[in-house]
Amino acid sequence: MKLLIQNAKYIAFNGEINPTDILIENGIVTKIEKKIEAEVDRKVDATGMVVSPGFIDLHVHLREPGGEKKETIATGTLAAARGGFTTVAAMPNTRPVPDTKNHLDNLQMRIKETAHVRVLPYASITTRLLGEELTDFAALKSAGAFAFTDDGVGVQSAGMMLKAMKKAAALNMAVVAHCEDNSLINNGCVHQGAFAKRNNLHGIPSICEAVQIARDVLLAESADCHYHVCHVSTKESVRVIRDAKRAGIKVTAEVTPHHLILTEDDIPGLDANYKMNPPLRDAADRAALIEGLLDGTIDFIATDHAPHTREEKSEGMELAPFGIVGLETAFPLLYTHLVVNNMISLEELIGFLTTKPAESFALPYGKIEVGGPADLVLLNLNEERAIDPNEFLSKGNNTPFTGWNCKGWPEMTIVNGEIVWEKGCVTA
Repeated sequence: MKLLIQNAKYIAFNGEINPTDILIENGIVTKIEKKIEAEVDRKVDATGMVVSPGFIDLHVHLREPGGEKKETIATGTLAAARGGFTTVAAMPNTRPVPDTKNHLDNLQMRIKETAHVRVLPYASITTRLLGEELTDFAALKSAGAFAFTDDGVGVQSAGMMLKAMKKAAALNMAVVAHCEDNSLINNGCVHQGAFAKRNNLHGIPSICEAVQIARDVLLAESADCHYHVCHVSTKESVRVIRDAKRAGIKVTAEVTPHHLILTEDDIPGLDANYKMNPPLRDAADRAALIEGLLDGTIDFIATDHAPHTREEKSEGMELAPFGIVGLETAFPLLYTHLVVNNMISLEELIGFLTTKPAESFALPYGKIEVGGPADLVLLNLNEERAIDPNEFLSKGNNTPFTGWNCKGWPEMTIVNGEIVWEKGCVTA
């Protein structure tokens, strides 16, 4: 397919926004010029819209296999396309867990059959995520594992984590960690702070996360392994990661949109749509996360898209599962609350969603360049509307942002030169 994007606003490497045409042929960007004349299959008039590299989300839960009531690869990746994401990495807390080559081969086949965007599957560090026995890292890498993680649970044994890091390092693979010391969780459902105290709830202390990061960065230094920290949420965690980077340890980190925007003070009551793990922390933590993102301590933004059914989320703050959806609302929320409010620039935000995750994991995506893959999203920065979960393409509508008015919505998403989603029309 030959596709011509015309009159788009393109953010150059120097930050300037220039009018640009982009020619796409056979999935590849072949020209980027101010004006292009060509015979094509389709022309797209992008007047007034910004063209960005397709977003990359390295932390999503697609739930399939085993959790199809919550989400499927098809629905989750269509939601990703609607949000402007062209590459996502799927966490392994499914049933079965991708902990063997056979399980991962089956998952890869399902991805090939049903995914609307590029899916990079994680494999688990331990069998069935139980933290007791390491998986066959070499076999899983040969089956296409993106990296290794037991996301959803922290690896409790330092010895087990060190062995995992040594095996991963020998294969030039990353270990990706949900950091949580089970002995410090305190049966919590929210942050151990003012909200928990006010509502007589058990709270999860900040040290529960930070202490395991502190352990792991030292293990990563010993193993010479790329170690990545999922969904950083506390000021103590930021401090540990900053110190580790200064020491030359190969550590990267991510932060979610909800931890950049919300704090425990924003929880209106016992609404489980505000329940996620890690929990919403306090204002000092949020400030540290933003500072850490801007100074490079935190490398990029990832949604931790975690769909659940309405029934599950209606069970209340203590019993409902952790997690919220995020793929379809990430960019408008971040643009409205960080860029429009002059906390970061548009160029920086796009970088945190494209080049930064790509660079952190040496992915050949996240850029618009001649000869590169045609992964693009067209953004209408002037469109302003409220978030309506009833419009979501994800099966999950568990979001705390219902009714929030946001600017900056994707209009079209292109993966490998194919239009996979456009406003008002599902095309894949």
